[in-house]
Amino acid sequence: MTAALDISNLVVTYDGFRALDGVSLTVRPGESFGLVGESGSGKSTVLRAIAGLAPIESGTIAVEGNVLGKRRGKDFYRRVQMVFQDPYGSLHPRQTVDRLLAEPLAIHGFADAERRILRALDEVGLGSGFRFRYSHQLSGGQRQRVAIARALILEPSILLLDEPTSALDASVQAEVLNLLEQIRRDRKLTYLMVSHDLAVIAHMCDRLLVMRTGKVVEPLTSADLAAHRAAEPYTQRLLVASEGFVRDAKAASAEA
Repeated sequence: MTAALDISNLVVTYDGFRALDGVSLTVRPGESFGLVGESGSGKSTVLRAIAGLAPIESGTIAVEGNVLGKRRGKDFYRRVQMVFQDPYGSLHPRQTVDRLLAEPLAIHGFADAERRILRALDEVGLGSGFRFRYSHQLSGGQRQRVAIARALILEPSILLLDEPTSALDASVQAEVLNLLEQIRRDRKLTYLMVSHDLAVIAHMCDRLLVMRTGKVVEPLTSADLAAHRAAEPYTQRLLVASEGFVRDAKAASAEA
């Protein structure tokens, strides 16, 4: 079976700083694959390199068996779309939701824009009443739903998810994660998802890589994560830190 994403020995350098140092990973079609690590670990840089937004020094990236060159063409963006961390920053403030969704359809020459816009809004739980609102008129969760609708409207096979819920309140975060999981099942999509939150990755992903300072620390499955089967000390420390945060949050909630 051809991999949905196959990355081999990827090196990304910014002004002499090596942000990624020989990263390799393979994502199967229909899989949800996670990247975890502290800030600066390079996990978001992997997504940016795939999307053509980071300077690749060496290594290869193949999408559905096709090795990517330095430039990303229309065909790439039909197959691969990215959802960014900050829904407000990723949406043009002077464009209505309708315009935001219509623009990629016009670029790619789709004639049935009306049908696709209505379908996309319905799929992310927003009705047609949201079509002519601006992003500042939406809540954070609604903005992220629009960003997801925009990513889906070209019917890609792969979504790159860069901390898609970290800017949202906890209750809204759960709603968006459940939405993303439902969409993946319905559309049989492949996800490559970045998060610093181990609980989010354990919930959403089948397999994951732990990263630190631009390198892969170790691969794990979600079952490994749940059972704390981590071989590397760094991963073990991440798990302990994550547990401590959850415990402290529960204690604070009980005292409130």
